[in-house]
Amino acid sequence: MAERSFAHEVRKLRDGAGTTFSGEGILAVTKALLQSGVAYVGGYQGAPISHLMDVLGDAHEVLEELGVYFENSASEATAAAMLAASVNYPLRGAITFKSTVGTNVASDALANLSSGGVTGGALIIVGEDYGEGSSIMQERSHAFAMKSQMWLLDPRTNIEAIVNAVEAGFELSEASSTPVMLQLRLRACHLTGSFEAKDNQRPPMTVTEAIENPVRQLDRIVLPPASFLHEKEKIENRWPAAVEFITRRGLNEVLGAGTADVGIIVQGGVYNTLNRALELLGQSDAFGNTQVPIYVMNVTYPVVDSEVLDFCADKKAVLLVEEGQPDYIEQNLNAILRRAGSTVALHGKDLLPVAGEYTTAAVTRGVDDFLARHLPDRERTRPALLRPADDPASPFATRVDAKAIKARPPGLCTGCPERPIFSALKLAEKETGKKHHVSADIGCHLFAINEPFNLGATTMGYGLGSAGAAALNSKSADRRTVAIMGDGGFWHNGLTSGVGNAVFNENDQLLLVVDNAYSAATGGQDVLSSQADSPLRSTQHPIEKAVRGVGVKWTKTVTDTYRIGELRDLLVTALTTKTKGPKVIVAQSECQLNKQRREKPQRQKAIKEGKRVVKERFGVDAETCTGDHACIRVSGCPSLTIAPNPDPMRTDPVATVLDSCVGCGVCGANAHAASLCPSFYRTDMVINPTAVDRARSVIRKGWTKALSSGVESRAAQYEVAQ
Repeated sequence: MAERSFAHEVRKLRDGAGTTFSGEGILAVTKALLQSGVAYVGGYQGAPISHLMDVLGDAHEVLEELGVYFENSASEATAAAMLAASVNYPLRGAITFKSTVGTNVASDALANLSSGGVTGGALIIVGEDYGEGSSIMQERSHAFAMKSQMWLLDPRTNIEAIVNAVEAGFELSEASSTPVMLQLRLRACHLTGSFEAKDNQRPPMTVTEAIENPVRQLDRIVLPPASFLHEKEKIENRWPAAVEFITRRGLNEVLGAGTADVGIIVQGGVYNTLNRALELLGQSDAFGNTQVPIYVMNVTYPVVDSEVLDFCADKKAVLLVEEGQPDYIEQNLNAILRRAGSTVALHGKDLLPVAGEYTTAAVTRGVDDFLARHLPDRERTRPALLRPADDPASPFATRVDAKAIKARPPGLCTGCPERPIFSALKLAEKETGKKHHVSADIGCHLFAINEPFNLGATTMGYGLGSAGAAALNSKSADRRTVAIMGDGGFWHNGLTSGVGNAVFNENDQLLLVVDNAYSAATGGQDVLSSQADSPLRSTQHPIEKAVRGVGVKWTKTVTDTYRIGELRDLLVTALTTKTKGPKVIVAQSECQLNKQRREKPQRQKAIKEGKRVVKERFGVDAETCTGDHACIRVSGCPSLTIAPNPDPMRTDPVATVLDSCVGCGVCGANAHAASLCPSFYRTDMVINPTAVDRARSVIRKGWTKALSSGVESRAAQYEVAQ
């Protein structure tokens, strides 16, 4: 169950020539693949291109009509290995995943693919997860393209340019027998726009036809001596073929030629930001009518020497806008210009930030500095963002004392089934009297590194939580290391590199597998152990069965993580047992977001139909609450906060539960497991009550009134006496 359904939008994919296709960037990429005659598509979900996998999954009927094979790959390495189908056959294939982490996982397969080369076009669509909206380490895909000499497309951020890049990418790949990477930044994936559609193309050769007509080419297999010849082939044949195609097709663009004796060179994906900066400086408009010549590199690797030299020939200075570090393109341009004896001044990271996302503010400052140096007589607009930060008119001027604003790190959702797992682990550590090294993993559970849990010392990659604890294994230690892994990471990489490795080396770690029934961190897609019945994939394969299959002897499955006391006791047992080898606890409860996505529409429909619906809510009895807020410190639920004390004799605020409560019960379970004050209560909200419900309500109110009448009368006597 993905976080968003494209079941309605995918109908647009059948649009043909003569129609205007409108939609989100990811939908347009899918349409471009179909127009290009793609034969097979695979990939691994994850921001910023996770929706591309969701679109392809929802479009399975359209794909089947065209004879296109699609699969949700087990990992990025699996997806990259799929492209082997394009080595010997004229099959156009595309894969997609988040970069740079996905590219790292896929690197073995991609390196072999780029060495042997391809016959059919091979396109790797990478979501460049760089900058302020990223959730990963800050690196660039450019390095991998250079290392393996795969061509890298970075088109301007508009729908038509992206669609053209998909189609040209396949042609470039076939013209140069080289796989091509298409880089899409975070915002490019989700912009909306339109383009003139073409008819979808059935692949000239389908996967079925390739299977029934097997072909092999010994010189395409990466094995000496062929592997030595591949490098020579890259330089002498593939590279020149790529440069010739890029030049002939005009994939790179020159805008505003002849408007000044200076120029700007920019990556295609950063062009929109550059144009906005020029617009703020009065040097362009919203439609890109620039007064400063711009060379747009829609292909950032390989760099076309002749185009760079031609652009710089009549310029005294050029500014390179290259986002991220290291400055690969700047070094490349310097080499091209100096070898050719050019005297043009090349600026780049000296005027622009060395690292970090190139926001409009950053680029505007750099371009303004460049124009001030080399076009001092050119009149420029002075936008407010150029004012110093201590100027009250600056948009960056400090409005509130930074000390008055508390940091708000990301955390788990209200009702998340992973929150009670970490509460139980904290309580287990308290009971054993020992702190443990916790090796964390990629996923929602990584938020446990923050308050209030503070659990997790390292994270080494998706599914590598267990492997990250491998070295911290000692028979003489008085405690064992704890590793954490999600079900998505487990099936992605963790079963072999983590659990299998721990079994083989008799590692004494405790592995806690957080099984929320989905690959929740990548958008809620199904995995092998998902409980849902899928018409397209095989699910309901237990994680416990898998770990037993590779040799784990001590393993338990908990089917309700909200029973914190029981989970705490099981963790204590796992941390103290004398059993040798890895211990594995599979903690199961459904992701609350996906659960609410499924249940809310059903509940709303039932309410509209007049059916009886019961919603569980929790609250805090202000008279019982002690005000020490230990319940908040052991839980961290966003719905659990503080409120003024209603008792005028008590000044400490009391705990309270907000309306965002989903009724998971973790607050009350924590209070019971940790022996806190018994102030939590559960309320059942009945919508569309029956006659029986109304009768029960009358009886309960009457009984409550009768029981409390004596107390209230004595209180009234006391007030009169006062």
